Amino acid sequence: MPNAIVTLDARTKLPTQFTEFELVGFTDQAGKEHVALVLGAIDDGAPVLARVHSECLTGDALFSQRCDCGPQLEAAMGKVAAEGRGIIVYLRQEGRGIGLINKIKAYAEQDKGLDTVEANEILGFEADAREYDIAAAMLTALGVAEVRLMTNNPQKLAALEQLGVKITERVPHITAGTPHNKSYLATKSKKFGHLF
Repeated sequence: MPNAIVTLDARTKLPTQFTEFELVGFTDQAGKEHVALVLGAIDDGAPVLARVHSECLTGDALFSQRCDCGPQLEAAMGKVAAEGRGIIVYLRQEGRGIGLINKIKAYAEQDKGLDTVEANEILGFEADAREYDIAAAMLTALGVAEVRLMTNNPQKLAALEQLGVKITERVPHITAGTPHNKSYLATKSKKFGHLF
């Protein structure tokens, strides 16, 4: 995977409630900015505990209970901190790749009774428009050779492997559901094959 699709622009310390990470900022060819949270030596060739997380402003920052994104991000940060070594790649592809405003429109369609997939499709989008080439390039730029990937999504596993990311283990990444995301989680399992 050529690194030309991302530029590593900045590094700094990021103290969090979990531990102090190194925050690494990247820009892709389209001008979108992405970050990685890094802990410990991740470029020594040994498999690295990793999470590839797509931006979810509503779940990650606004604490929405319509999804499980915020709890998944927090759990990943906690697991990496507990292990003392790992990486979280944070991709700017909101709403399964459709953008924030379209995600809000999709939420409005879900309020009428549609599920996540149906809502995206009625708005003219793919059920899941996310891409992982940026994540693969970021991992390569940081010297990561192999990952133990925290995910429940078999499509993410397959996409990253096709992009040359060597995955030595799938680490289940299950968080507690809420009454508000019960249908969402069921749709992820039924229509996307997520492993719960």
